[in-house]
Amino acid sequence: RRRKETIGDVDLIAECDGDGTPVVEHFVTFSGAVRVLGSGSTKGSIVLPSGLQVDLRVVPAESFGAALVYFTGSKEHNVVLRTRAVREGLRVNEWGVFRVSDEASEDPETEPSDRNFGERVAGTEEDDVYAAVGLPWIAPELRESRGEIEAALAGELPDLVTLDDIRGDLQMHSTWSDGRESIEDMARACLGLGYAYMAVTDHSQAMAMVRGLTPDRARAQWEEVEEVRAKVPDILLLRSAEVDILKDGSLDLPDEILEELDLVLVSVHSFMDQDRRTMTDRVLRAMAHPAVDILAHPTGRIINRREPFALDVEAVLEAAAELSVAVELNANPNRLDLDDVHVHRAKELGVPVVISTDAHDPDGLRDMRFGVAQARRGWLEARDVLNARSREEFEAWLRRREA
Repeated sequence: RRRKETIGDVDLIAECDGDGTPVVEHFVTFSGAVRVLGSGSTKGSIVLPSGLQVDLRVVPAESFGAALVYFTGSKEHNVVLRTRAVREGLRVNEWGVFRVSDEASEDPETEPSDRNFGERVAGTEEDDVYAAVGLPWIAPELRESRGEIEAALAGELPDLVTLDDIRGDLQMHSTWSDGRESIEDMARACLGLGYAYMAVTDHSQAMAMVRGLTPDRARAQWEEVEEVRAKVPDILLLRSAEVDILKDGSLDLPDEILEELDLVLVSVHSFMDQDRRTMTDRVLRAMAHPAVDILAHPTGRIINRREPFALDVEAVLEAAAELSVAVELNANPNRLDLDDVHVHRAKELGVPVVISTDAHDPDGLRDMRFGVAQARRGWLEARDVLNARSREEFEAWLRRREA
């Protein structure tokens, strides 16, 4: 529920008023389990073939909201809630919020019907649990003890961006490079998602292994773009490219091509082992090019497979603010680059964030939901997301450097 990039295990919560034993027994007999770690009337635990542990907790309806809060976490967030409760003479746990009685017991082995925590004051709904400790409901993605409690108390919680806010997708690929479908197919798929604008951003020539665009092929692609614009007139299709940042920070297409593009993304795909200063200077030089609009997947990471390259992200974000360059939050679930902490810093600096899928086929466009989840973890509101702007607002941003 917090939409973290990776997880260690899975907790499931089931509501059952009465004996939960049949629910747990059904769960632990799941045919996909390779091992049962435990089974009782309120909890069961199994291990899947992947080694992933899955735990089930069964709670009555009056405890369901409290259980959601408790198991959603984070641990640090829950500690703050419990601390606030103690100051009010309350106890918060997975069974509810209680006015503490002297004989209250928290023996974890005691069945819920035998638990005596005192007078119940909340627990059925998450909202009630938060209200009991003097707080408004806090979205799960914010529950990391990174200032959300203070923001809640000040009435300054963000109105988090949603998938419905997204108006376009500004990185995807077609058969002109390593995509699997045509520009027209991608345009129709974007239109089907209700988007107002889109950019097909095939690779530049340095990516020869995926037939990156040479200047001549870029011009040939523009002819196809014009044809697709005529066939699919209800969406703004931009001339664009994902242009490699070369080893020295120069760009992989000549200026006469860059100047003819509607949208220029730049990114690093090579020499990722450069030291922090060299890589930072390289990226900063590329961003300073007057044609550049968006820095794509800024740190180059692939989750659990490739670490981010050495980069002074703070310096890059500060430069983005100064140069009026947007930064990408790549929604591919293997990337999620920028991470949530850096996304939040971009917001603080006023740098527009673009949530793009980097899709290579129409199905990949649906990864947008992962990017939105990461954006929410970074406290982004719709106003912080460039591609949550209307077509008119977005086109105005594209003209931001005009005299």
